[in-house]
Amino acid sequence: MRRIPFGLAIPAWAWLVFFFVLPVGSVIWFSFGYKPGMFGTHANDVLSFDRYAEALSPTFFSVFLNTLWVGVWGTVICLLIGLPVAYWMAVKSPPSLRGLLIALVMVPYWANFLVRTIGWQIILAPEGWFSHLLQDVGFINGPLDVLYTRPAVLLGVVYNYLPLMILPLYVAFDRVGDPLREASKDLGANRFSTFLRVTLPLARPGIIVGALLVYIPLMGDYITATVLGGAQGNMVGQLVASQFQTAQNWALGSAMAVMLIVVIMASAAAIGGLLWLIALPFRNRYRVTLEEAR
Repeated sequence: MRRIPFGLAIPAWAWLVFFFVLPVGSVIWFSFGYKPGMFGTHANDVLSFDRYAEALSPTFFSVFLNTLWVGVWGTVICLLIGLPVAYWMAVKSPPSLRGLLIALVMVPYWANFLVRTIGWQIILAPEGWFSHLLQDVGFINGPLDVLYTRPAVLLGVVYNYLPLMILPLYVAFDRVGDPLREASKDLGANRFSTFLRVTLPLARPGIIVGALLVYIPLMGDYITATVLGGAQGNMVGQLVASQFQTAQNWALGSAMAVMLIVVIMASAAAIGGLLWLIALPFRNRYRVTLEEAR
């Protein structure tokens, strides 16, 4: 009987091994190789770290910094937008409408990711209808000059990944429950203080999950950067795809992919540590100690 729980986990472990461990292991193995001639893709008869040094060259390093900039700011903007929206959906909206509101949040995912991104390319085009509308109302004096820039990529990733932030936050706020908020108000706290001291700390797991769900795929996104970014909005995902598909240099592309994984893990750990240090004084300040009754 003790073997039954392990047996139930075999399909999950098999899925994890065949679709995650083996592919990532292959990428790591290829990253130590080289490109054997013009028509070869990879060779591992001579192992070295030369591809990592090549990936850290000034040309590629600037793209890593641009990817990190877009990833951090995209996650922050999604959090700033998704936090009040999710709070309103879970706390302020009528319970009978919450199912409809969740469906409306998921509406963009009913269309293809590429189609949604191309839609923003049409909207932001210098000769598009939105550019003409802004010129007609006098908001700008010339054609809209946003497409193929870093702000256009930032706008695209926020639009594409915002639902991944709203849904975990909605679940977190919904699980807090009205009794805790009512108890806080009964103890003399106003609405703002209740939100900061009760609702927000209890919703912290949802904030962490939402940030990870947005930040990790955003850092590896290359469709948005390709369609909206151009030369100014290059991201690492584009470089990895170009090395595998165009340059046929699987070793260099694998090294870039491994470095992207390391950057994602290191930056997520650094941001998490920074937030923990910032919250530490407040945690000690609002700690309650119960004395034993004599």
